[in-house]
Amino acid sequence: MKIFSATIFLAFVMFFTSFGQTTTATDTCKNDVPDQRGIMKPWEKGAYETGKYRNVFLEAGYKQADIDAKLAKAYYDVFEGPKRVYFQVGDSMGYVSDVKNNDARTEGLSYGMMVAVQLNKKDVFDRIWRWSKKYAQHQGGPRDAYFAWSLDTATGNKKFAGSASDGELYFVTALLFASNRWGNNTGINYYAEARRILDAMWSKNGKDGITNLINVEHKQITFVPDTAGYKWTDPSYHLPAFFEVWAMYAKDGHEQFYRDCADTARAFLHRACHPVTGLNPDYANFDGSPKRVWKVMGDAFRYDSWRVPMNIAMDYSWFAKDKEWQKDYAVRFQNFLFCKGIDTFEDQFNLDGSRPNWILGAGTARIQKLRHSLGLVSTSAAASIMGTQAKSWKFVDALWNAKLEPYEDGYFDPYYDGLLYLFSLMHLSGNYRIITPVGTK
Repeated sequence: MKIFSATIFLAFVMFFTSFGQTTTATDTCKNDVPDQRGIMKPWEKGAYETGKYRNVFLEAGYKQADIDAKLAKAYYDVFEGPKRVYFQVGDSMGYVSDVKNNDARTEGLSYGMMVAVQLNKKDVFDRIWRWSKKYAQHQGGPRDAYFAWSLDTATGNKKFAGSASDGELYFVTALLFASNRWGNNTGINYYAEARRILDAMWSKNGKDGITNLINVEHKQITFVPDTAGYKWTDPSYHLPAFFEVWAMYAKDGHEQFYRDCADTARAFLHRACHPVTGLNPDYANFDGSPKRVWKVMGDAFRYDSWRVPMNIAMDYSWFAKDKEWQKDYAVRFQNFLFCKGIDTFEDQFNLDGSRPNWILGAGTARIQKLRHSLGLVSTSAAASIMGTQAKSWKFVDALWNAKLEPYEDGYFDPYYDGLLYLFSLMHLSGNYRIITPVGTK
């Protein structure tokens, strides 16, 4: 009996020693790494207060001419090159296509408009807006002024009449910025178009199944503005910086509500992001808990979730109202990916960092495969705007060295990967800004 007890005791000692060694290895992985550039130091005030935008690439040691060339090349590849996702239609219109899925989506259309207004590409902006208004926007009926989220690019026909709330969020913000940048007397009254969407939003109260884009009780953006999606959300739709912009420039009488939505979005992200890994689910309840839909979707970190670190970084860069939590988030999130391998981390995880049992496929073939995806490489680098570790430079370098090109298995996504890549380059070069009215900082 004593021998048996000793054996059990020794087994326990070996188990806990092994467990301790594993923990130590993980902790070592999470420790900061040496870098000749030292510890990254984020700015403590937002651009709204200072009028200045951080050029992280320049701080990292890259030359301004090379930074400008890299951004120009990325824009060319996504909007003008042989593998572009932007296509002109006739003399006055154009659209952005999710080419791998053979459609145009409000996500991509509104992203294209945001890129265009940020980079002062007025013709591109106007073309996309005209196409979106003609084909995607509902003219009359219960969905009036909202947009069909998916369209056939050949005919402009609405493939799905319902809206995805993030599309409207980007449309409104891009239009307000266009109004500030170009005024409203050059052929399109951008402000009036933004107000039309917002005013219509406030007129929708559930009648005929169509709702506000924002759940007015919870002050959170909905997954879709209808009775089926009004009571839950998508963490990647939570852009507090955009709600701050609405409060400043929409001038529709709901300024305090939008400020409350910005604060609520920040608090929501605290709850939605895992306390250790920083990972968030694709879909969530308003309390931040994961929401599974269609039996397999929503409760893990997948494609939609890649946008969250970039969105948080934008809020830090522009307003820095939640900077202590945001800096801590960047540490957790980048530590997790760094431990998975800065050049090898994959693109889908359970929130605790384990591999999900079900992999969400991409493209028309829906091949279920994990990759070291450019989209996540890009947005994880954008998180370096709020980085406080030397290893944050490694993520910046990884993005600098990344390329928008097919993966080894032949899969290529110039649409989602490409747009997130371009957005992240814009953020890290100081070219993603609050566009204020002419004559202001």
